[in-house]
Amino acid sequence: MSLNFRKTRFVGVAANLGQCPMDGLPEIVLSGRSNVGKSSLINTIAGQKQLARVSSTPGKTKLVVYFNVEDKLYLTDLPGYGFTKTGHHKKQDFSSLVDTYLTGERPIALVLHLLDIRHEPSGLDVQMIAWLEANDMPYRVILTKCDKLSRQQISQQVQVMTKLLDLEEDVNLIAFSALNRTGMSELRELVASVVGETAASVD
Repeated sequence: MSLNFRKTRFVGVAANLGQCPMDGLPEIVLSGRSNVGKSSLINTIAGQKQLARVSSTPGKTKLVVYFNVEDKLYLTDLPGYGFTKTGHHKKQDFSSLVDTYLTGERPIALVLHLLDIRHEPSGLDVQMIAWLEANDMPYRVILTKCDKLSRQQISQQVQVMTKLLDLEEDVNLIAFSALNRTGMSELRELVASVVGETAASVD
């Protein structure tokens, strides 16, 4: 069977585990810095421009945001970390919510950790990858905004990121662009494979 990403819909938000969906659907969790492009990625693979709001102010989203894909899985957008204008106390809240979520026995099938391909991973990025490795959490690294670089530069950055993050050979990085849709088909197939399906051709 095939998974139709155009049937993705926003279903709600959660400020704590008690507000999370309890239907047991597998979750594809998106993590990364506040301005790394998680909302743009969701809009692109869903084929809907306004599904996930793209904020002009990094750090604005403070909640876990849920998108249901054809009643078969969730795309779960975790609060971004890093730059925020809401103050130190709130930054601690964000970290606590993310930590609680990842360790709270949620039905997480895969974590997509997003990195801006143009910049070296932050200390928090390195910590996140190390935590995922230590806890045997299935994950893939998505390098966003690759339209900003040439093909040769993308290839070079993939090698650099693999070395900086000390990634295993079987952790393939996906270069992705919301602008020119590079990597979209590969990403859709990856997400669909979590529920044993292929991605429907809808574009």
